[in-house]
Amino acid sequence: MKRRFNQFISLFKKTGFEADLHHLLGYRTSNVLLFQTALNHRSVKDNPTENNERLEFLGDAVIGTAVADYLFKKYPYKGEGFLTEMRSKMVNRAQLNNIALQMGLRKMTRFNKMDGGLRTSQIFGNTLEALVGAIYIDKKYDFTKKWIVERMIQPYLFMDDLEQIDINIKNKIIGWALKQGKQIDFVLAGEQLEGRRRLFTINVVLDGEVVASQKGFTKKDASQLAAQKAIETLGI
Repeated sequence: MKRRFNQFISLFKKTGFEADLHHLLGYRTSNVLLFQTALNHRSVKDNPTENNERLEFLGDAVIGTAVADYLFKKYPYKGEGFLTEMRSKMVNRAQLNNIALQMGLRKMTRFNKMDGGLRTSQIFGNTLEALVGAIYIDKKYDFTKKWIVERMIQPYLFMDDLEQIDINIKNKIIGWALKQGKQIDFVLAGEQLEGRRRLFTINVVLDGEVVASQKGFTKKDASQLAAQKAIETLGI
């Protein structure tokens, strides 16, 4: 009887977090604790050994390398400028956050749900980076590179469409403002620490009025995101 009870408990556990993790990863891992750490945001685990910031740092580098390798092989006759621009389109904050949401990482990320700002922030893209960092530790680089291609790039990134996107959204809205005879400025409105990284807030100011505001881990990312939001807001 006791043995059956233990088997039932074990089965119950696997249908919970471990089952969700297996579905997310596409493989079973014995290193469950590592992936629990990868899914812990700093808002619920302040200790750097228990949250995902270190794994995020690692995963960011692994994704960048894997995407560069993918692009280098996919476009053998394209120059450095094209490859750099395509990589930026694929791994910017907004793109990674969008992929993470489609993968269901919002459901699995442990964060302070009482903080309304976190629910609409880009922490899920950060969690995706941490997840990749954990896969790298668990399965090493070759497996992780293959996982990035098969589980991130192929399902969610359509290369033909990305080639057509003008990455410099900021130039688009500046050009529109010039044609309309309007004054547009991108203003650094704030700078704060998010873990060990600086988070910048950029306002788009049109004729003295703030029409959009966005955050990013670089001023360039924040400006591009703010420009995109301004374009949507103004119906350009």
